Amino acid sequence: MGLFVKEKKEKEPQYYTSATNMRTYNYKVYYMSRVEKILYFLLAFAVGAAVGYLFYGGLGKNEFGEPTTLTYVLNTLIPSVVGIVAGMLYVPIRTKQIKQKKINMLKHQFRELLDALATSIGSGKNVIDSFKAARDDLRVIYSEDAAIIRELDVVLDGIINNVDIEKSLLDFGERSGVADIISFANVFDTCYRKGGNIKEVIKNTQQIITEKMEVEMEIETIVSGSKNEQMIMTVMPVALIAIIKMMSPEFADNFTSPAGIISTTIAVVMFIAAYFVGNAVLEIKI
Repeated sequence: MGLFVKEKKEKEPQYYTSATNMRTYNYKVYYMSRVEKILYFLLAFAVGAAVGYLFYGGLGKNEFGEPTTLTYVLNTLIPSVVGIVAGMLYVPIRTKQIKQKKINMLKHQFRELLDALATSIGSGKNVIDSFKAARDDLRVIYSEDAAIIRELDVVLDGIINNVDIEKSLLDFGERSGVADIISFANVFDTCYRKGGNIKEVIKNTQQIITEKMEVEMEIETIVSGSKNEQMIMTVMPVALIAIIKMMSPEFADNFTSPAGIISTTIAVVMFIAAYFVGNAVLEIKI
């Protein structure tokens, strides 16, 4: 039996400890706090419950169209179930969105770091002094709690405590999970130990990242219209049902018939599937 038991993958920690006992951030994962989970769950629950009531409210009426005890039970039960499902689906989606937002910010800040390093090294400063100068330059743009400032603090603290700068950068790359940062750290490690052209490495990496970001921005501009259309198409069925129920309650009673319930359920399933398929299609990675 033990051969068929799938081992549970151990969760990666949100934070690690550097060689100098500084707390470092793991960008590859994001774990919501309890307060965040509750707030996002309640938000999704409220929206889901409202949609559930809109689509399935008023079931179980008698032959005279009057609400019965079953109607009140279903009016509570169905929206609650839909709300819970919506909350359970939305929290992981929102978690992924927040993690990706942090990674995108880190990429942008890392490009700024390379710009500052290229300028400092180009002016004749050595690598260590260039990192110190880059930290001062970026502090003008970003606050102390910005990701790139914290990472530079780890690197500079390592230098003070005799930790090789390349080791700090390799650790940064590993924690970031960003291919460009990992590649830069690996090339920097090789060049720095063997006396390679660090200036050229920084320049080439900065150019590659800049080009990739420009392509990403162009793609985002192209698909932004499609994303807006997807959002409209997502809201439209809900708005349409709401308008029908407000403008023509008699016609809306057809949704409470067996055929109406089946049709509504099929439509909701297709609606949810279309949303996820649309997101997958519009999520273009470079």
